[in-house]
Amino acid sequence: MKLAIGSDHAGFDYKQMLLQWLRDNGYEVQDFGTHSADSVDYPDYVHPLATAVENGEFALGLLLCGSANGVCITANKHQGIRAAIAWEPELAALARQHNNANVLCIPARFVSEEAARAITSQFLNTAFEGGRHQNRVDKIA
Repeated sequence: MKLAIGSDHAGFDYKQMLLQWLRDNGYEVQDFGTHSADSVDYPDYVHPLATAVENGEFALGLLLCGSANGVCITANKHQGIRAAIAWEPELAALARQHNNANVLCIPARFVSEEAARAITSQFLNTAFEGGRHQNRVDKIA
């Protein structure tokens, strides 16, 4: 599975940790930046990632920032993106099962590294349920 990952400065350390963890677990991951903990404007990294996921270049995307709000709002400006914030694995599962979310947004300042890995794992290993949920997802666009 090809994944896209990106962050702002507040999510940089967790992005680096998840990038290595994902690669160690056999995922092909492209890093959309940022590439340091220096202050940046998150839309500069979110828009290219969201465009690549939207175009089908990547199966799913992962975004990290301090609260996850900014990256989530920005990603959801793209018609083909369904970005969801998750701070617990169950929320990541529900985002996939019920909303067919294709971008996970993690609030790096509010979860542990262990939780970030568990949330990411749940997101990547949960399928969309379809059925009654498909009608709702179809109405988003």
